[in-house]
Amino acid sequence: MATLGDIGLSAAINIISALIFLVAFAILRLQPFNDRVYFPKWYLKGLRHSPTHSGAFVTKFVNVDWRAYIRFLNWIPDALKMPEPELIDHAGLDSAVYLRIYLLGLKIFVPMTLLAWAILVPVNWTNSTLTKSDFTYSDIDKLSISNVPLGSHRFWTHIVMAYAFTFWTCYVLQSEYAKVAAMRLQFVASEKRRPDQYTVLVRNVPPDADESVNECVEHFFLVNHQDHYLMHQGVYDANKLAKLVKEKKSKQNWLDYYQLKYSRDQSKRPMMKTGFLGCFGEKVDAIDHQTAEIERLSKEIAEEKQRVEKDPKSIMPAAFVSFKSRWGAAVCAQTQQSRNPTLWLTEWAPEPRDVFWKNLAIPYVSLTIRKLIIAVAFFFLTFFFMIPIAFVQTLASIEGIRKKAPFLKVIIDVPVIKSFIQGFLPGIALKIFLIFLPTILMMMSKFEGWLSISALERKSASKYYIFTVVNVFLGNIIAGAAFEQLNSFLNQSANQIPKTIGVAVPMKASFFITYIMVDGWAGIAGEILRLKPLIFYHLKNFFLVKTEKDREEAMDPGSVGFNTGEPQIQLYFLLGLVYAVVTPFLLPFILVFFGLAYVVYRHQIINVYNQEYESAAAFWPDVHGRIIFALCFSQLSLLGLLSTKHAAQSAPFLIALPVLTISFHLFCKGRYEPAFTKYPIQEARMRDTLEQAREPNLNLKGYLQNAYVHPVFKDDDEDEDVDFMMKLETDSVLVPTKRQSRMNTPVPSKVSAGSSPSLPDAVIHEH
Repeated sequence: MATLGDIGLSAAINIISALIFLVAFAILRLQPFNDRVYFPKWYLKGLRHSPTHSGAFVTKFVNVDWRAYIRFLNWIPDALKMPEPELIDHAGLDSAVYLRIYLLGLKIFVPMTLLAWAILVPVNWTNSTLTKSDFTYSDIDKLSISNVPLGSHRFWTHIVMAYAFTFWTCYVLQSEYAKVAAMRLQFVASEKRRPDQYTVLVRNVPPDADESVNECVEHFFLVNHQDHYLMHQGVYDANKLAKLVKEKKSKQNWLDYYQLKYSRDQSKRPMMKTGFLGCFGEKVDAIDHQTAEIERLSKEIAEEKQRVEKDPKSIMPAAFVSFKSRWGAAVCAQTQQSRNPTLWLTEWAPEPRDVFWKNLAIPYVSLTIRKLIIAVAFFFLTFFFMIPIAFVQTLASIEGIRKKAPFLKVIIDVPVIKSFIQGFLPGIALKIFLIFLPTILMMMSKFEGWLSISALERKSASKYYIFTVVNVFLGNIIAGAAFEQLNSFLNQSANQIPKTIGVAVPMKASFFITYIMVDGWAGIAGEILRLKPLIFYHLKNFFLVKTEKDREEAMDPGSVGFNTGEPQIQLYFLLGLVYAVVTPFLLPFILVFFGLAYVVYRHQIINVYNQEYESAAAFWPDVHGRIIFALCFSQLSLLGLLSTKHAAQSAPFLIALPVLTISFHLFCKGRYEPAFTKYPIQEARMRDTLEQAREPNLNLKGYLQNAYVHPVFKDDDEDEDVDFMMKLETDSVLVPTKRQSRMNTPVPSKVSAGSSPSLPDAVIHEH
């Protein structure tokens, strides 16, 4: 059990590590040759130019201005200067609202910490229960509820504080939900035009023996939305084509590399092996081989495009349908289209950058089966992962090491080594175990078939959070090995679980303090250093870069990483809310995390991250719901703990708290969540009216014409692909239908039969 000395050593290690990372960053960011690593967002916006292009040779690589090193910590106030409206314009609403999660943590825990240390810590400290007992304890436990004697009237203080913390948290959550909902509605109703405001994704189009999917879609919407339908873009199974294009780009990169290598030394042609990873197989001329491979792939790409054009099976029963107004799109997206609720399913189309094109080719009927498979796989992943985590935690304790390796007793009994093992090793071991988890969970979400990158990240975040709660939290507060942990849950009735958890919670406070310092202090400081992108950029710059475009592609700005970042933040909310009443000593460590992370991520969002998509803060209901879960969990665990403390008179007063909290959650869900799932018709009509008054001659069809074209038709041989997509559209022009039905369109469509303007003339650039 970690003592204050162990915690002090761990704090020293992590503070020194964090300071080293921050100082290294502050110096490295000043060097001209690192400018693209630490300020890539400004380069992508075209607002910054490389300082290595001018000046003396030395100044191209090293900053020789000594005054810059005096101001090397200026990045901190600079990161806080940009006001939120400007931040939204600069980085998008998703990024700005993501930062508000850290602010939310500070708003909740700053008053909570002050109140807990002013009231609860003295109440706990001024007892001698642990001193007089035979239990093993540390100085931290003296500050916790464990030091209060059984049946004491002092437990009323903890109950009153639990109510105070709950009401304060709910007040802050409601205020923040209202603010973010207003920000989202304002953002959606802003003057910036976006293709997704006019577009609906239609799925499960019923098959028709006499008409193609494109003809069927156009007939349906011209009949049922005749005054508002504008055009549609069919969905094609281009996954094989995308693989070929990706492979061609890879071969082209290798060809560029070998040509650059040959241009530097023309005395010898570069050679390569054709086998696995270039380590086996026949040795050939690298330039000739890659050129031949590119020619082969070009032919295959052309053939695959012809197949997509001619094969009806390549057209999926889905389409992006665009309307003449936001009002028309809102009505279609939020209503049932046919008598059969499983056909003609409509939903808001993700913005073009947000579409995950690969999953559009998954048949709708297989999605339920896929989700069931992943649910079973995730269950086994979550619960069987307890085994390695519990094993590491056992070895990371003094008793575990003595038991497994008694010959190390002489070494591990050295005070410094003992403090290192108990105060630092468990947290870093757990951090290492979780490195590969996000990749696994993202693969699972992709297999489930979600259609947008934002949905993939939200679903992956949900899995990560569940995994974290079960393994990182529950898996560590229950004492013993993995199987003992499982048995403790399986071999007791459900009403005993809160007691088991409640008793174990105070005992694990020291472990979570070390984890917060490793992950939340040193880990956040390491994030700003960007060591991996720094190394990879310079390797690419040295070996591959030969043009300005190559140098731009070598930058790796990355993104916020909602699928991993948000669940990690939620773990800190859970820890803070659970330990606020039980062990207030943990709260200052939480505050340091939220404060440091807010500054670091604000800097990264302003200068580094380039968000792939914009979902207009669609993730906020998940954030709210997880904090509500943490609040209810903290209340139930406290109730379980007090029930073991002979506090029969006071404990029942906690039963009302979960009921009140869930009622509050349902109120917020009904009041604010519709802003994140629906688009008000009133808002849509108002925006359309303003747009018609300001731009009466707007060519909306030209603006939307190529918005939802599969990127694979845009990236490779652009001119050819524009012709190809126009040919696809021409082929899908409505012909007189062969069906004998009252649903027939009376005349061929004038919408799709008209010629479309070229992309440069049609697209209205509005960012």
